[in-house]
Order: sequence, then C-alpha cells, then structure tokens
Amino acid sequence: MPEKIAIIGAGLIGRAWAITFARGGRNVALYDSDPRRVEETLRTAADLIRDLESRAMLAGQTTAQVIGRITAAETIESALEGAQHAQENVPEDLEAKRIIFAELDKVAAPDTVLASSSSAILPSRFTESLASRHRCLVAHPINPPYLVPAVELVPASWTEPAILERTRALMSAIGQAPIVMRRELDGFIMNRLQGALLHEAFRLVAQGYATTEDIDAGICKGIGLRWAFMGPFETIDLNAPGGVRDYVARYEGLYRHIAKSQTEPTPWSGPLSERVEAELSRKTPRARLAERQQWRDRRLMALLRHLAQDEKEIGE
Repeated sequence: MPEKIAIIGAGLIGRAWAITFARGGRNVALYDSDPRRVEETLRTAADLIRDLESRAMLAGQTTAQVIGRITAAETIESALEGAQHAQENVPEDLEAKRIIFAELDKVAAPDTVLASSSSAILPSRFTESLASRHRCLVAHPINPPYLVPAVELVPASWTEPAILERTRALMSAIGQAPIVMRRELDGFIMNRLQGALLHEAFRLVAQGYATTEDIDAGICKGIGLRWAFMGPFETIDLNAPGGVRDYVARYEGLYRHIAKSQTEPTPWSGPLSERVEAELSRKTPRARLAERQQWRDRRLMALLRHLAQDEKEIGE
C-alpha cells in the first residue's frame, strides 16, 4: 500500500506538492478550509499533469494514474487519518503557522511527520509549545517542486534526527533533491543565496551600472548556464588549474575588495522597484505575467529533459 500524504492548504504550493507526491507514487489527501479551493486545485492540477505527460515527465505514468492518487478530504481529520507525512501550506504568517501546527499536533497520529512549506519562518518559532515538537520541521520547496527538485529540510533544535532522515528518504524516493540543514537559520539556504544575488542586482541598477535586461542576460547567458548542472563550489574548483585552493589564492583578494562596497543593501521599494518594473514590463506586460509563467515552466521542462538525457550520455 503506497504511503499516504496529507496536504494541508490547497493554494499554489499545496497544489504543486500534491502533484509532486502523486507523481512519486504516493496517495495524496488534499485539505483546505475552503472546499472551493480544493475543487479548483484538482481541476488545475489535472491540466498541469497532462502538460507533464505530454513532455514525458511522469516517469512513464499516465495523467489518469497520477491524478487518481489525489483525493479531496472534507476534514482535516480525514486528511490526516493514516498519513505518514503531513505537508502544511498555509500563508506565510507566524500566527497562522502556530494555529495550524497546534491542530496538526493534536489530530495527527503520533508517528506522522509534520512538515511546513515555510520559506522563511524558523520551525522553532511555531513548534516550541507543541507536545510532539520532536516530529516537526520545515520542508521548503523551490517552486514548483514538480519541476525544481531541490527541497530544503530545516530542523528545529528539538527535531529528532530520525525524523529528519525519514523526511530526507521520502523526498529522495519521490524524485526530489533534499538539502539537509544541520540547524535552522533565517532565510535557510536558498533564500540567503538568492537574496545576496538580488541585493547586488538591485544595487547595480540603482547606481546606473546596468539595466535589468543586461543583468538578467549576464545570469541566464553567463554564469547561470554552469549553475544549471553544477553549484558555485564546483564551479570555482574547475575554474583554476589547481582547483579550489588555487582559485582562492588567485581571486580571494579581488572578491574581498568587491565585498567592501556590498555591505549596505540598496532599498528595493519605491522609485527603484517602479523603475525595475517599467523595464521588465517592456518585455512582459503585466497582463501577460501568467502566460510568461507558463512559458517559464515549459522551458524548465525542456531543460530538465535535456539534463536528464545528458546525464545518461555524459554522466552526472
């Protein structure tokens, strides 16, 4: 019998997780306090799954097989009944997290793992008072997880190592790439790395060094090409004849000099965000954002297929 997963909250992230777990062979019970959102999510999930099937991204399964694993749960109790893992997806609000986790802890069976999709709130902040806080952690996806496999696993200081390992094994089994943090930290890993890049991108635009188009081109046509299949540490390991130590000896001084002008982040809001939006709108009018998001997802699908084929031919 496949593992049962409870998805609590049927918004964009809940829908994405439902697709990801169902494609990974798990039975999914989808619950939301608004039943209409569950109905809408089931409809849109079917369309997305068909899109995945048309691009051979269901691991040989059919749309009917995958969507058939996702069912609506009328109550939170029925969603959690028999679930080995519960994935919470309520809005990014501390009090909302505290309320829903208190309910999950009360209703879920003692061996059910309770995971939050929070992208920034530390797990200790909404699980501290729970009787079974040892089974709680953050499992933060990079959206959408059915296309971007990395998922950050963030424990509180009281999360049992066995729970962290069990969640890591589950994520690996459904095709995700778990990133296991040793302890919690504001912003986790992905947002801290992305934030550092964004701060510098906004600074360069604000100070008139480049346009948004030039900076985006520098990433997608430049360093981002390497980052599609290897990370920053392996990148520098291969960018000096003698590897990473050689790279550090050659370039640490340069980067230390640059870092002196990167200590104060430029405010993003106000006139700067208006300017950035105006530049971006020339490429994508605001009324076409959803269309462009669909384009992004299809490009991601094509890239993933290409990378998977290359791994077979060239090696990982």
